[in-house]
Amino acid sequence: MPSAYHADLDKNPANYSSLTPVGFLRRSAMIYPQRVAIIDEQSFTYAIFYERVRRMASSLSAQGIGIGSTVAMLCFNSHELLEAHYFVPMLGAVLNALNTRQDAHSLRYILEHCECDMLIYDSHFDALVQVVLQGLPKCPRLVAVEREAGTSGLAGTQSYEALIDAGDAVFEWGEPADEWDPISLNYTSGTTGHPKGVVYHHRGAWLAAMSNAMAFEMTRDTVYLWTLPMFHCNGWCYTWAVTAVGGTHVCLRKVDAADIFDKIGRHQVTHMCGAPVVLNMLLHEFDKNGWRLSTPARFALGGAAPSGTVIRKGRELGFEVRHLYGLTESYGPSTVCVWQDEWDELDEEALAAKVARQGVGLFAIDEVAVLDRSTGVSVPADGLTLGELALRGNTLMKGYLKNPQETQRAFADGWLRTGDLAVMHPDRYVEVKDRAKDIIISGGENISSKEIEDVLYRHPDVFEVAVIAIADDKWGEVPCAFITLKDGGGAPSPASFIAYCREHMAGFKVPRKVVLGELPKTATGKIRKNILREQARAMRDESDR
Repeated sequence: MPSAYHADLDKNPANYSSLTPVGFLRRSAMIYPQRVAIIDEQSFTYAIFYERVRRMASSLSAQGIGIGSTVAMLCFNSHELLEAHYFVPMLGAVLNALNTRQDAHSLRYILEHCECDMLIYDSHFDALVQVVLQGLPKCPRLVAVEREAGTSGLAGTQSYEALIDAGDAVFEWGEPADEWDPISLNYTSGTTGHPKGVVYHHRGAWLAAMSNAMAFEMTRDTVYLWTLPMFHCNGWCYTWAVTAVGGTHVCLRKVDAADIFDKIGRHQVTHMCGAPVVLNMLLHEFDKNGWRLSTPARFALGGAAPSGTVIRKGRELGFEVRHLYGLTESYGPSTVCVWQDEWDELDEEALAAKVARQGVGLFAIDEVAVLDRSTGVSVPADGLTLGELALRGNTLMKGYLKNPQETQRAFADGWLRTGDLAVMHPDRYVEVKDRAKDIIISGGENISSKEIEDVLYRHPDVFEVAVIAIADDKWGEVPCAFITLKDGGGAPSPASFIAYCREHMAGFKVPRKVVLGELPKTATGKIRKNILREQARAMRDESDR
């Protein structure tokens, strides 16, 4: 029965608007017009930042980019890629930030799958883009970010800066008709074959940005260094979060310890994010060179949980390390290991046990649960019973582009199943114990063991192959391939298989080690990867002696 609270109390322009993170820039440009918004090869105030994106939106609109269009960006962490997080959604179009580490085959698949209308790329990638475009059924319009005038050699390419110069500085853009409208498209690393296109919406991006800003305790005094790739889940939505608080974006095109140390000191950086490989590299290089931060900088760490040693070493050098957990399907961070005051008194071993946990849900995540994989019922919060980590909340994807079957499977029981096996501790902090799928996380990148196996199976001398993760001091994990050769074949060396992989996949996916021999099997003929992992650990222990 209708309630009096619903009668004649409707949404109207005065009391309702669709949430969109693009509005963060309009607000900060109004409040902080002369505050430095971006530091890159040149610096921009918030007023100029807002003017530039409006000009670009105006130019792209004149070329027909609008609702339903997909604009891909192949750029390093630069002001251009940051600007795209605003001028693309201003038009109701969808931003697809491309992984700069991907190979041409993967990039071609993505551009074809998303029916890309425009590709904006750094002229550094001229040669790669030429290869990517070969055989692409629909060639997108091309826009080059030229580091030097006339550096792009591709015919018909427009200049990024020329488009900005030609645009309207007061271009009127509108909010999305529905906050559920798509804002961006991020492809997974292809852990089950072809990469899946994860679709974000304006509402989720707005909430993720606000949630992350709160969790990371950001303010207008925040100076954020882009050690995290902006193509990773739209920079975990910090592309919008930093702007929301009126902070400063410090762009970083290449992860280099000396450059990072210089930028932290010169710009008084307060916040950073990244994968374990980045943090480990910084701690090693800072310690080796005797570098210490004059004021602490917070480092939000994704991927594998930090050890107590990393926490301690980080504090010595000036980093306050916090652990985040998430996946592409959750706009990046979905849980955070919230620091408790009493942890300050723990010894290194006890502290490591605490910070190894993935923690509790961020503000826009409603529920974090560990579910029995058979019954779907929550497991006891005893820190021992394994189940699958599952999420519910407002910062979960719309679904997978053109893949209704996988979308339905992902949300089949009203939860997003992560595929990670975890336990729930009595204090309601979750801890991931193992991966349900054989995903290798190397330097923050997800690598499919199946993809590597499929490539190696195409080698004429391979009879059987199994790929597992092995520990690596720099990257956290790297792929290791165990191969059984065909009878009567040649005598290829492990190095030849590594070279073969380099020809057929992105460099970061190539196995670092290849072991030749018979593969252990179960009674039913399944390869026992648990035995291979034990063998790999034994080989590592032997080499360390």
